[in-house]
Amino acid sequence: MKTKHTKNNSIVSKHLLLALAIIVGSIASGAQDTKKEAETLKTKMDAFVSKTGTINKFVDVNLPALKSSYDRSETRVRKITNLSGTAYFYQIVKKGQYSNTTASIEYSDLLEVLKALKVLKTDVEKDLAANPDYLENKFVTVDGFQVGYYVSNKKVTWYLKLEKYGSDNTLFISDGDVVESAFTEAKAKIEELKKA
Repeated sequence: MKTKHTKNNSIVSKHLLLALAIIVGSIASGAQDTKKEAETLKTKMDAFVSKTGTINKFVDVNLPALKSSYDRSETRVRKITNLSGTAYFYQIVKKGQYSNTTASIEYSDLLEVLKALKVLKTDVEKDLAANPDYLENKFVTVDGFQVGYYVSNKKVTWYLKLEKYGSDNTLFISDGDVVESAFTEAKAKIEELKKA
C-alpha cells in the first residue's frame, strides 16, 4: 500500500522529469538553430569551395603589403577554379601571435568597396569639421568585411575589420588613400588575370 509520502515523491519525480525533458529539448533545438545559422552564414568563398566531390584549384598572386598603423599585412589575389567556374578574391592577411585573420573579398564586393571608399573619403572632412566626441562611418560587405573610419579627439583613423567574428581582426590605417590604393591595385590585378 502506497503512502501519501510515496505518492508525493512520485508526482515530484514526474514533474522533475518533465522539466528536465523540456530543458533538454530546448537545448537541442537551440543547437540545431545555431547549426542552421552557421550553415547559412557561409562566406562567398566558403560557398564557392565547399561543394563536395569537386576539385578546387587555388592560385595566389602576391601584392604589396598593406601598411597599417601597428603592423603590416600580406595581400594577394586568390584565383579559385572548379567545375562551377572561376572566382577571384582579394585577400588581406593579418598575422597574429597564434593565428592569422584573413579577409577574402570577392571581386563584385571589391567593386562595391571601391565605390563606398569614394563616398567615405568625401564625407571624412565634413565629419572631422563637425568636431564630434565620437563618430564612426563604415561600409560592410555581405560577408562582414568592414572598411571605414572613426573620428575621435579631432583625429581621423581609418580601419579594416577583416572578419565578422573574432578578436584581433582589425587593421588601423592612418590614411584613406592607402586603403583606396591597395583596393584599386587588387582590382587591376584581378582584371589582368581575367584577361589572361
